[in-house]
Amino acid sequence: MAERIEAWWARRQFSRGLDVPYEVGTYRDAWASYPMLVRQYHPDLNAGIVLSQIPPAADVLLLWQCEAGHLFVATPSEQRSRPEGRRRRSAWCPECTSGARPGRGAPAAPMRAGRLAAPGAGAPGAEGVRAGAEGAPAWAEAVPAGAEGAPSGVRVDAPRGDGTRSAGSGEPVRAGRPMSPGVAPRRAGRARRTARPLCKKTPELPAGEPFVSACAPKPASAAEARVRAALFARLCVTPGMNAVRVNRPFFGHLEVWPDFLLPELRVAVEYDTVGRHGLEHVGPREETDRRKDRLLREAGWEVVRLRTGKLRPLGPHDLQLPTVGRGGIDRLVDELRSIRGPLMVDAYLV
Repeated sequence: MAERIEAWWARRQFSRGLDVPYEVGTYRDAWASYPMLVRQYHPDLNAGIVLSQIPPAADVLLLWQCEAGHLFVATPSEQRSRPEGRRRRSAWCPECTSGARPGRGAPAAPMRAGRLAAPGAGAPGAEGVRAGAEGAPAWAEAVPAGAEGAPSGVRVDAPRGDGTRSAGSGEPVRAGRPMSPGVAPRRAGRARRTARPLCKKTPELPAGEPFVSACAPKPASAAEARVRAALFARLCVTPGMNAVRVNRPFFGHLEVWPDFLLPELRVAVEYDTVGRHGLEHVGPREETDRRKDRLLREAGWEVVRLRTGKLRPLGPHDLQLPTVGRGGIDRLVDELRSIRGPLMVDAYLV
């Protein structure tokens, strides 16, 4: 069960036998690919403990503050998975998300240290959290029922059987938002959704065959276009392919759409950045990337991901690069040599 950060830290001190169970910087690399969360986390709101001292998988309740000033409680896992399918900066905050989607449920009550503010109240600022006697945040008086050690500064009760939590008002909330009146809570025994029908536009080709797909998303990034031009200026391979036939469905299609395909080498190259708002290729989207890579490898392809913006490698051939310039293309060519051999790769060099 998730516990407040003071209780979690004390327990880790006891179990590890150290005054500082995790040194500052221990988990810096793990959090580096979430720049928005680094900006939302403030040690003064969390007993003076730095984010790089907290394992991303820790079951601890942390107090976050978005750029608009909203305070809300979430575990590291909950916060890292928050963007889901949305591509807006507001996706990192339940209050901002609720305000960006009017008409989809009652507005969330802004969370403040010491009480749950009434809906419609202004967004709390940092002054909503007071320093305690020893410099730790002075959480409010109310302690949530059933959630041992949860921070009382933001009232978050124990999870219900239907997967919701109740906030101080007594109404069920999911992901930090009260549920709409009349909406039945999700039950464990409810029938699962039917499978998405497969797209009929995918041609009947053997698995692993590249082709030009009408369903592939159009490239929208100028940086991706520059990398594409630099890559195909270096390698004389068949351009224009944008999809690979696979054996298992991927979002309703029997095809996947890598950023760049090198058909003669049977290598797919992906260009990964966190995007403008730090939403791309993190959280649930990272698992989507892993699934996509597995499908490609099952079809006989290898994958090289050019990972920028502190994104960590996902596969054995992924490259971490600050930017993808001439040096990045050189490193990619070297990695292609290690995959397919110098004799084969050098035959396609311009």
